[in-house]
Amino acid sequence: MTPGVEIDADRIAAAVQAQPHVAGLHSGRFGEIATLLRGRRIAGIRIRDDEITIGVTGRYPATAVEISDDVRAAVGPIGLPVHVRIGDIASAPAKEKP
Repeated sequence: MTPGVEIDADRIAAAVQAQPHVAGLHSGRFGEIATLLRGRRIAGIRIRDDEITIGVTGRYPATAVEISDDVRAAVGPIGLPVHVRIGDIASAPAKEKP
C-alpha cells in the first residue's frame, strides 16, 4: 500500500456488490470479516496493513474462479494481496415469463 493513501472500504463494498457473479457481501460465520469505522461497520470487507479480505455470497452458476476474478477486478490495483472468501452461493434469479 502506498504510504499516506487510505483505502476506501465503502468504494470497495459498492464495486464488489455491483459485480455480476456476486450476490452480496458475507461477513463470515462469526462476523469476522468486517471493517469498523466511526459509528458503523462494513460487513464483508476487512482491511489490514498487509492484506485485504473480502467475503462474498456468489451467484450460481458462477465458479469460484469467476467470483474471485470479479471481486479482484472490482478492487483494482492497490498494492496489497486481496483474499476472497466465498461464504455462500445464492440461487440463480428466476427468469421472467413473457
